[in-house]
Amino acid sequence: MELTTVWFLLIAVLWTGYFLLEGFDFGVGVLLPVLAPRGAAHAETDRRVMINSIGPVWDGNEVWLLVAGGATFAAFPEWYASMFSGFYLALLLILVALIVRGLSFEYRGKIDGDRWRRTWDRVIFWGSAVPAFLWGVAFANIVQGVPLNADHHYTGSLFTLLNPYALLGGLTTLAVFTLHGAVFLALKTHGHVRDRARALIRRAALPVVAVAAAFLVITGLRFGVPWTWATTAVAAAALAGGVAATLRGRDGWAFAGTAIAIVATVVTLFGDLWPAVLPSTTDPAFSLTVQNAASSPYTLKVMTWVAALFTPLVVGYQAWTYWVFRKRLTRESIVPAAPSPASAPADGPTVEPEKSPA
Repeated sequence: MELTTVWFLLIAVLWTGYFLLEGFDFGVGVLLPVLAPRGAAHAETDRRVMINSIGPVWDGNEVWLLVAGGATFAAFPEWYASMFSGFYLALLLILVALIVRGLSFEYRGKIDGDRWRRTWDRVIFWGSAVPAFLWGVAFANIVQGVPLNADHHYTGSLFTLLNPYALLGGLTTLAVFTLHGAVFLALKTHGHVRDRARALIRRAALPVVAVAAAFLVITGLRFGVPWTWATTAVAAAALAGGVAATLRGRDGWAFAGTAIAIVATVVTLFGDLWPAVLPSTTDPAFSLTVQNAASSPYTLKVMTWVAALFTPLVVGYQAWTYWVFRKRLTRESIVPAAPSPASAPADGPTVEPEKSPA
């Protein structure tokens, strides 16, 4: 197998890992005001249960994005240059959303004030919803193709990317990630948050499955190759199976179902894309492929050795993190919030522990 093919597959694996793990992070953030609405009894405690469920892992999940971007830059610099210049505004919005989302996790518990926490809760919601939507828009455009000239320069605008197929892709990722987050909360929590998450899954399952099925069928009809119809069927069956497992109280199987659905969907998109990495809608001859977008063979060879050495270490460390923080969270797991500086004793605590589960 040629190294260009190997690195195309490795980049597909990295994006798969990112969407699988960061997907439920985004879902939890989107569901924060839904499962713990302000004004409800114990709303603040339930929000802290939700945030603490992803507290130890959300930043590690984002490493997959950094590695995917770095691998694309090193292995396929033409792909990286054309995609990041053409999708500049969309990717800038994603980057800003991810930055402020990370800040919100760190700063939300620094001051014991309702207004302070309410502001950062809004940031968590939008910092999760915007990337969840725009990643779908971006990858739908990658599969569909964008206007590239003979020099592989993007000749469209931001509104070129906001076409009906891409918007459907964004709606699909937002819906599936939200469902994935609800299933994760049902698996990771116990009590009121788990009950509300399972109730939401029952209500949202049919619309989510319908949207995802529509996107995959349209993708298959327009850009599909014969074998990706099999992965499309796997994605649909896994998503439906995950919902059915939730209805039976099998949270582990439900999470496996939504996880397999996300993996199969990413495999479908990359399978339909191959051997191109960024098709041109201006002229197929202007498309970027694994051959004309790749680095030199020597660069790919060095990168392969580095990846072979360090990838198992990273995966092993992240798996260990999930194992250490595997316990379910409840309201009783939450340490009461510290009093505000105005009412606390001079030598009393003023910082609310937020990120790590108690």
